[in-house]
Amino acid sequence: MFQAVTNASVRMVQRYLPDAFLFAVILTFLVFVAGIIVNGKTPMEMVNYWGGGFWSLLSFTMQMVLILITGHTLASTNICKRGLNALGSLAKTPGQAIVLVTVVSCVANWINWGFGLVISALLARVLANQVEKVDYRLLVASAYGGFVVWHGGLAGSVPLTIATEKHSLENIIGVIPTSETMFSPMNLTIVAAIMFVLPIVNRFMMPAEKDTIVFKGEGIAQQEMAAATDSAVDNTPASKMENSRLISVLVSTLGIIYLIYYFADKGFKLNLDVVIMGFLFLGILLHGTPRKFLDAMNEAVKTTTGIVVQFPFYAGIIGMMTASGLAASISQWFISISTPTTFPLFTFWSAGLLNIFIPSGGGQWAVQGPIMLPVATELGVSHAKVAMAIAWGDAWTNLIQPFWALPVLALAGLGARDIMGYCLMMLIVTGAIISLGFLLF
Repeated sequence: MFQAVTNASVRMVQRYLPDAFLFAVILTFLVFVAGIIVNGKTPMEMVNYWGGGFWSLLSFTMQMVLILITGHTLASTNICKRGLNALGSLAKTPGQAIVLVTVVSCVANWINWGFGLVISALLARVLANQVEKVDYRLLVASAYGGFVVWHGGLAGSVPLTIATEKHSLENIIGVIPTSETMFSPMNLTIVAAIMFVLPIVNRFMMPAEKDTIVFKGEGIAQQEMAAATDSAVDNTPASKMENSRLISVLVSTLGIIYLIYYFADKGFKLNLDVVIMGFLFLGILLHGTPRKFLDAMNEAVKTTTGIVVQFPFYAGIIGMMTASGLAASISQWFISISTPTTFPLFTFWSAGLLNIFIPSGGGQWAVQGPIMLPVATELGVSHAKVAMAIAWGDAWTNLIQPFWALPVLALAGLGARDIMGYCLMMLIVTGAIISLGFLLF
């Protein structure tokens, strides 16, 4: 029965889900029309909101490009190839490969989502080469599926924000320690349940052998890239500098010293900039010479097209959702049907809906936090619980939002429709787990 439902989901998505870029375009027009109908805005106002937000994610776009190419470049070093191969060798059968990549994805994304997205995608490619007859689509979907736990993890932006003094809502909810959010019994139970159930669910989604689609490309861990080979060195000063190991050691030492100082000063606090910096300077060091590193970077840059083209469209969607008041209208509707018992659950569902149009944890908190938290005060509902409801809603529907899947898809060489049928099934299962968590605690 479960396999039949999975197959139907996969067929439906492959038939009707367009390319990820067209998905962003369709969402753009959907929000454009909704703003006019629901909030009474004029077409010109919606155009202005769209254009005003179009470039608002430029810095974040650059971060995502850098984490993708630096992660790709680091993975192409010999030592990382051996490490990924060793980890991949733990799986001997297709079922073991699916379970392994799901577990690694969940754990890595719980630690830090930027690190988790890259490492799980790279592991999926290694497993695709090392394990015979494993379905590559499900393997990559499983690598992405663990991303659902990120906002309940160590890098969750909402719990970290409200645990920081002088945050934007401190006058309403005060400063809430992480012991009441990411380390609360409710949150840890949800995370543990997902980490236990999701690998099993993914294992049961394995297609029959006749329907299995295997990887036919070349895995990163097996590539014989120019960056990993010793090229001929001529005697010109320029060529000697490009192939100098000393230069790579010196420049990478600067970055590594700074990272050691950062962790000594701030503790183990990972953010995108720190992850990128670690990937970058380890890549420089482990490739050995500047020329090998640059060759590997040139190869990695080819995978960033989807991010560069699509993220501005999502920024425009966010601009329309927030400036038109459409996001606030959706939140208010869920408030109108809530009781003190159901309010956290409905907050989670509303956050999941809004996340499809505002796929940004920080952006969604800026929209929903000021609306939901004062209502929580009036209803006598825990501020920490409502904040985590917004956080989990933001993470939940990422499973069917190509925005965050783009780095994984770029590394895997697949399109959104290849994995979203499986991700839809994960959405249903994890949605039930999270919903029960908010009802039972």
